[in-house]
Amino acid sequence: MQLTLHPFELKFRHTFTISRKSKDVQPLLVVALQQDGISGLGETADNSYYNMTVPRLMDAINAHRALIEGHTLTTPEAFWELLYPLFKDNLFALCAIDLAAHDLYAKKLNKKLYEVWGLDISHNPMTDYTIGIDTVENMVSKLKEFPWPIYKIKLGTQDDIAIIKELRRHTDAIFRVDANCAWGVEETLRNAAAFKSLGVEFIEQPMPAEDVEGMKKVYASSALPLIADESCITEADVARCNGLFHGINIKLTKCGGITPARRMIDHAKRLGMQVMTGSMNESTVGTSAVAHLLPYLDYVDMDGPLLLAEDTADGVKIVDGRIIYADRPGTGAVLK
Repeated sequence: MQLTLHPFELKFRHTFTISRKSKDVQPLLVVALQQDGISGLGETADNSYYNMTVPRLMDAINAHRALIEGHTLTTPEAFWELLYPLFKDNLFALCAIDLAAHDLYAKKLNKKLYEVWGLDISHNPMTDYTIGIDTVENMVSKLKEFPWPIYKIKLGTQDDIAIIKELRRHTDAIFRVDANCAWGVEETLRNAAAFKSLGVEFIEQPMPAEDVEGMKKVYASSALPLIADESCITEADVARCNGLFHGINIKLTKCGGITPARRMIDHAKRLGMQVMTGSMNESTVGTSAVAHLLPYLDYVDMDGPLLLAEDTADGVKIVDGRIIYADRPGTGAVLK
């Protein structure tokens, strides 16, 4: 195979703020794997919370370039198992390679990726659109800029209940709330009780991942379902989240790609948990890969391209929350 790395820095449409940071630019790395004249694309995102930068990601991949380029792809799963021991400390890099391998594999079969898996896309969930933390006036303005059926609202301020009350005045859309670890036990329970009557569907990661005892208390008494994000990074975390959360949000970048994500989905469903996949502000390359998992999911947050002022690729389209697949094999993504 031939390996090519494409680093990008894409501007956000608006400053993107969550409880722990703000940013105006999203660094990304797109990986291309070419074999027999066919190219597959994958993507991973820079993320300071996990100490992942594009240079670090590129160094990790280039360190094993000879092995990657010397490999002949049979299945993406076998390739992932070969690479995992080398990338177990950098699953972000492994994700980009795994996505590219899945895209390449499906293209070699001249099928869309969901067709390779034999999935029915007729009941796919719709994606939410994220409203980052800002002044309440600006949050309302962002909501009006993107009329949408489902919003994810980033919270973690001193006025979270007031924010949801004000946003509710301007739309009948479903709300999902993401605190990104910002709350404690009492705050989570108080907010959940208030949000239930305000059309909030669930709360994502209300408290820090290490506060297991706190999550036990919240899980026992919360008025709303709880979805794990920072608490569910890799496959081993699924079982640990059972009894603490009602569902898990799987990020392909964090877990190492589609290969482990499909196993995590299966594990969570066997435990009776709900399943979601989320965005790490990927461009259309990574988002197109996520789209093929939709038939497995209860919820999805794949609005990365909508939040960015720039994009790397053409692929899936998102219209009023609905995902429209590109009429191409593989994941459907092609670099612009």
